Amino acid sequence: MDYIFNNMKYPDFTSSKVIVIGDIILDQYFCGDVHRISPEAPVPVVMINEKTTSLGGAGNVAINLKGLECGHVLIGVIGNDINGIILSDILTKKKIQNRITIIQHYPTITKTRVISQGQQIVRLDEEEISMVNDMYRGKLLIHFDECLQDTTGVIISDYGKGLIDPDVTKHVITQCNSKEIPVFVDPKGDEWERYNGAFCITPNTAEFNLVEPFVEDDVIPLYEKSKIVMDRYNIENILLTRGSEGMILFNKHQPPIYIKSEAKEVYDVSGAGDTVIAFMASAFGSGMSMEKSAEIANIAAGIVIGKQGTKPIEQLELKQTLLNNSIKNTKKIINKEQGIEKIKEWRDVGNTIVFTNGCFDIIHVGHIKLIHEAANTGDKLIIGLNSDHSIKKLKGENRPIVNENERAAILSNIEGVDMVVLFNEETPIELITSFQPDVIVKGGDYVPKTVVGNEIVKSVIIIPLLDGSSTTDVIKTIKERERVNNE
Repeated sequence: MDYIFNNMKYPDFTSSKVIVIGDIILDQYFCGDVHRISPEAPVPVVMINEKTTSLGGAGNVAINLKGLECGHVLIGVIGNDINGIILSDILTKKKIQNRITIIQHYPTITKTRVISQGQQIVRLDEEEISMVNDMYRGKLLIHFDECLQDTTGVIISDYGKGLIDPDVTKHVITQCNSKEIPVFVDPKGDEWERYNGAFCITPNTAEFNLVEPFVEDDVIPLYEKSKIVMDRYNIENILLTRGSEGMILFNKHQPPIYIKSEAKEVYDVSGAGDTVIAFMASAFGSGMSMEKSAEIANIAAGIVIGKQGTKPIEQLELKQTLLNNSIKNTKKIINKEQGIEKIKEWRDVGNTIVFTNGCFDIIHVGHIKLIHEAANTGDKLIIGLNSDHSIKKLKGENRPIVNENERAAILSNIEGVDMVVLFNEETPIELITSFQPDVIVKGGDYVPKTVVGNEIVKSVIIIPLLDGSSTTDVIKTIKERERVNNE
C-alpha cells in the first residue's frame, strides 16, 4: 500500500542500492556531570557516567541507509588498532554491509567528545591526514568496481582525511557516468576539481563560499554563481544547505527550488550533512524526482538536528514526522524518546499515566469504548500502536487493512487520547519499560496476569468487550456481503 503525505508518495527505499565510499570515523561520547573546577588548572572536572560509540563520517551515511532498509555497501579504510576493532564490531552489530580495507600502522579516524549538561566541553581527535598509498587505493577501487552491479547511486563522503583524492574520485565518477549511475558528493575544502562530472554536490553555505564567494542575502547572484560552479566542474545539481534558512536546489536547466527549513529546535548539527546526502541518494534511487528527494532530505535533517550526536533516522520516525506535517492533532503522534520527555513533564505536575496498546485495525465502536474508559482511569492516556511491520508478524501478510499512518491519525483525533506511539516489536514491553506508566488498560479477552508489562505498573484494569465488536467481525461481515453481492 502506498503512503501519501501532502501529495507526496512515500519513497520505496528498499528499491535503492547505494554505495558509500569515503572517510569512516569512530565517534565516541563521554558524558558526565561537572561539579567543580580542577585544582591543577582552570578547567572543569567531568565525572564520566556514560560512554557511547557510534559511526561517523561515511559510516553515519551508511547507517542512515540501513535505517531506511535501503540496499547499501560501505567502502573505506580503517587502522589495525583498538579503535578499528571497536568500529568493526559496530559494523557487525548494526549489520552494515561493507568492504573495509585495514591499513597497517594507520590510526582509525576517531573523534571523542566530552559532554556535560548537553554541552560539548572538548573534542579529542585521533587521525593522520595523508593520501592512501597505491596498494591500498587499488584494493579500495577493486572493492568499488565489484559492488557496482544493480547500484542506483553512489555517495562520496569526503571529510578531508586523505582517502578521497583525485585518483579515487576520477575513477568513481568515470565508472559511474559510463553506467549512468548518479554520483552524490558531500564535499570538503575548495578543490572541487576532483568532483568534476558528479551528478549532485551537497555543500553548506560555508563550503560553497570557499569555491565561489557570495553575499548570503543576495539570492539572485547566488543563483548566477551556482551556474558558474556547475559549468566549471560539470556538475548537474547543487543542493545548498543553509541551516535555519532551509535548502536551495540548483539545476543547470531549471530555475532554483527553495525549500523551507523543517527544524523546530536545533540541538546538535553533528551528522546532518550525512543524513541529507543519504536521503537524497536513496530517495532519488527509488524513483523520486530531485525536488521531492530534496524535500524528504530536508525533513530528515530537521529531525536529526533535534538529537544529540550522530544518530540515524529510521523509516518509522520519518513516517511519523511526515504524518505530523499533514494532519491535525499530530503533536500527539511522537516517537519513544519524545514520549519519555513528555511523560516527565506530565509527572512533574502530578498526572497519572495510563497506557493501552493494540493494532486498532479498522477502528470500531469497541475500540472507542476501550479508549474512552481507559482515559477515565487516569489523567493522561498513551496508546502504543503496532506498526504495519509488527502486525504482519502477528497476523500475516494480508494485515493490516489500514496502514499505520492512517491508524495513528484516527487515534490522535479521538477524545481522551494524549499520545500515540508506534512500535515495531510484537509486544509493547519496550515502550512500557521506557514509559513506566501507572496503569495499563486492556480489553476483556485478557486477565491481569497475562497482560504484557503487568509486573511494571501499579495496576492493570480490564475493560469488558462489546459482543460482536471486533476487527475480525468487521472483516467477516465485509467478506460475507461481498460473497452475497457476487452470487
